[in-house]
Amino acid sequence: MWDNPRLLHKAATILIGLAALLFAYAGLQLLLRSPLFPLKEIVVRGELKNAGAAEIESAMDGVGGNFFAADLASVRARLEGVTWVRRVDLRRVWPDRIEVMLEEHVAFARWGGSGLVNTFGEPFSAPLDGGRAAKLPLLAGPAGSEGELARRYRRFAELLAPLGESPDRVVLTPRYAWQLRLAGGGNGGLNLELGRDGAEPVEQRLARFVAAYPETLGRLPRRAAAESRFVDLRYPNGFALRVAGWKG
Repeated sequence: MWDNPRLLHKAATILIGLAALLFAYAGLQLLLRSPLFPLKEIVVRGELKNAGAAEIESAMDGVGGNFFAADLASVRARLEGVTWVRRVDLRRVWPDRIEVMLEEHVAFARWGGSGLVNTFGEPFSAPLDGGRAAKLPLLAGPAGSEGELARRYRRFAELLAPLGESPDRVVLTPRYAWQLRLAGGGNGGLNLELGRDGAEPVEQRLARFVAAYPETLGRLPRRAAAESRFVDLRYPNGFALRVAGWKG
């Protein structure tokens, strides 16, 4: 080996590489422990209406010391566990500051028994007082369908707008059939059975009902209209209306 210049050159190269790695590692450890780069400021930004300041401070407890040593991944994980927090972005700002940007969930609807859905159609859990919860529509459906229900709710509300109505409940059954309950106006509590998507989308059935409403349900006596509770739209060319106390 000692008489082989090629092998000697390779061995020297490996030793120099190892020495460089050791020096780099030692330099990194010295940098992480150095008191010359103290972390002096943590700035939290974001429009926060529901996330508690005490909970955020608790999640950030222990962040400090060296600018380079601050474990941002751990801080992010703790902040993402704070109630109402949807997204966390952190960055180091030379020479001594960390900036934290927090984004909250914005409650769009109630989900099932006790959950919530945000404006992105994502499920989350957070405390909400009864008054605020009562103003939100109710969505219910199979697990994982939150985004689709939020999207369909917006479309149903758009179609019902000419009647001055919006859904206060949208349900996707286990058989993937759609059901609506109207929120207010003259038809509060009216239930619409849309059925399943097929050759004819359920939105088309709802649009047909809205177009026919002035000449049908809209012409019923006020008392009869108020007692109407169920409209079955699962027909290709019309719909069936159930009115309390009426037969036939």
